[in-house]
Amino acid sequence: MTKLSVNINKIATLRNARGGNVPDLLKVAQDIQAFGAQGITIHPRPDERHIRYQDARELKPLVYTEYNIEGNPAKKFIDLVLEVAPTQVTLVPDADDAITSNAGWDTVKNKDFLTEVITEFKRHNIRTSIFVDANVKMIEGAKNTGTDRIELYTESFAHQYSLGNKKGVDAYVEAAIKANELDLGINAGHDLSLENIKFFKDNIPNLLEVSIGHALICESLYLGIDNVVNMYLQKLK
Repeated sequence: MTKLSVNINKIATLRNARGGNVPDLLKVAQDIQAFGAQGITIHPRPDERHIRYQDARELKPLVYTEYNIEGNPAKKFIDLVLEVAPTQVTLVPDADDAITSNAGWDTVKNKDFLTEVITEFKRHNIRTSIFVDANVKMIEGAKNTGTDRIELYTESFAHQYSLGNKKGVDAYVEAAIKANELDLGINAGHDLSLENIKFFKDNIPNLLEVSIGHALICESLYLGIDNVVNMYLQKLK
């Protein structure tokens, strides 16, 4: 079964909108795990506009499933990850002012930098993943950095699927086959939803984990978060 890691950034956004502690991010993380999710993902950004660095620290003793911290590996982020020591760190090349992640790494151009960062995380026994486009060359470049896994950036697939173009998954299948050949674990995320997740999972060989936040929280407004988490789990079997 592909594991479901729930990104709780949107819960933090809602909390921060009023300046208090409602909804309680820590309780939501605990509840999501109790509902069956196999992981919690956060993506703190330098301006802390949703997830705060202190959230990352306070979540550590409460996340008994997989704890995944995503972000651009600037020094402040690296220091946070080394302090918290999550299960996994996912390296994402987003700009400080990015609304959301919008591109994968050029793993060839950034090989030396990524290798240095990944070596440091692995020295502390933190599993590493690189956010990449569905491009075989970038998959091969990721392998050369020493990363444990890749995370396929799935926005393009989701957009094409919404247009009825199921061949939009083809590049992802090719990338996954290459990753399997290179013994790289495969994660995926961005714009995956209840509408497209089963088709994606069924077509990607050895998909280990998906990280889903925006769609899952939006769907939960109508259907309830307990129900939605279990709907995803059914589709990921």
